[in-house]
Amino acid sequence: MSERFAVDQSTGLFEFLALCLPGWYRNTLRDRLRTGCVLVNGETVTRGNHTLMAGDEVEIVGREQGQSEPSARRGLETLYEDEHLIAIDKPAGLLSVSTDRQRTRTALALLRDALSRPGRPARLWPVHRLDRETSGVLLFARSREVCEEVRANWSEATKTYLAIVEGHPEYVQGVIDQPLWEDQALNVRVGRKPGAKDARTRYRRLQSLSGRTLLEVELDTGRRHQIRVHLAWLGHPVLGDKRYGRDGSRLGLHALRLEVPHPRSERRLVLEAPAPRAFTKLLETGR
Repeated sequence: MSERFAVDQSTGLFEFLALCLPGWYRNTLRDRLRTGCVLVNGETVTRGNHTLMAGDEVEIVGREQGQSEPSARRGLETLYEDEHLIAIDKPAGLLSVSTDRQRTRTALALLRDALSRPGRPARLWPVHRLDRETSGVLLFARSREVCEEVRANWSEATKTYLAIVEGHPEYVQGVIDQPLWEDQALNVRVGRKPGAKDARTRYRRLQSLSGRTLLEVELDTGRRHQIRVHLAWLGHPVLGDKRYGRDGSRLGLHALRLEVPHPRSERRLVLEAPAPRAFTKLLETGR
C-alpha cells in the first residue's frame, strides 16, 4: 500500500503531509516519518522539517515497506532531529541526566548510545531538564556552542505543560507570581526571603472531572519544581506528587510543547509530545 502526492510549491514536509492527509493524527504522521515510511523523490526522509520544492513527489508507504528504526532507539521516541538539535519524548520515570546514584539509564545516556557508531561516539548536551516523573519534550544540542546559543535565548522559549491537579481551581485561568527558594533538604518553598528567585506560572483550566482538573500551564520562568510548588501553594497540588502533595500511581505532569528560536536559522522551532496513555488514564480514573 502506498499513496503519492505531487508538490506544487515550496513547503515543509510535515506541513505538506498534514495538508494531504487531514484525517491522520499528527502523532501518526510523526511515526511514519520516524520509521522510514515517507519517501521524497524515491529517497527515504525522516525529518519533518525537510524542505519540499515544486515538482517533488512524496510517497507514503506501509509499515512493511518502511525501514524499522534502530533497536537501540525504540525506547525513546524522536520528535525532531537535525544537525544541531535533537528532541525526544521522555517517558515518565526516566532521569534526564545522570546523578551520583544513576549514570547509565538516563535519557542523555540512552540517546547518546543510540546515536553512537563504532569509533564515533555521539556527543550531546542537555539544553534543559525534566523531573524524573515528568514526561514529554526534552531537547538536546549536538555541540556545546549550540547548547549555549539556545540557553542564551531561553527567555524567548515558550514552555507549555499539562497538569492534572487535585480539586477544582476557582478561576478558569490565572497567574501565580510567587518567589521560590530551597531549604536545606532541597525542598522548594514559596516566600520572599534572601536568595528567593522570582517565579511566574500561568494556568488555564481545560477540563474538570470528579475531584480533579486538567490544566494547561505555561512557564514565564523556569525554576526547579516551579509548577508543582506553585500549584500546591494554590491549594491544588499535582496528582501523584508525593513531595508537595500526595503519592500516587504517577505524577500528573507532562511537558506538552516547547517553542524555541532555532539557533542557526530565523525560524521558530515548535516541538510537541502528545500526552501518553498513562497520563490520560490518570485524568479519567484518578489513578
